[in-house]
Amino acid sequence: MSDTVTNFLASGIEITGTIRFQNDMHIDGKIDGEIISDHGTVTIGEMAAIKGDITAGDVRIYGHVEGKIASERCELKRQAVLHGDVTTRTLSMEEGAQLKGRTEIG
Repeated sequence: MSDTVTNFLASGIEITGTIRFQNDMHIDGKIDGEIISDHGTVTIGEMAAIKGDITAGDVRIYGHVEGKIASERCELKRQAVLHGDVTTRTLSMEEGAQLKGRTEIG
């Protein structure tokens, strides 16, 4: 089995609870709960609305997140809205992205 498997949660899907995954995940739906992956990449799509903490190797945010981020690398794309603290080794933030919270980088 390939390590590049991407799991996908389409818009229109709403989940309450914890999501755990190993590889990569792209989310366009609504999640009320934690998103956890030891090493995987989670992409929060433009249509996504997340209320909960995210822990993953890489986190890419295009949509709305209310919660803490813990990752090796965090990217906030220009339309991203993040209300929560970020703990990461590397943070990149495009012009237009919104961040309301504390950051701990390094």
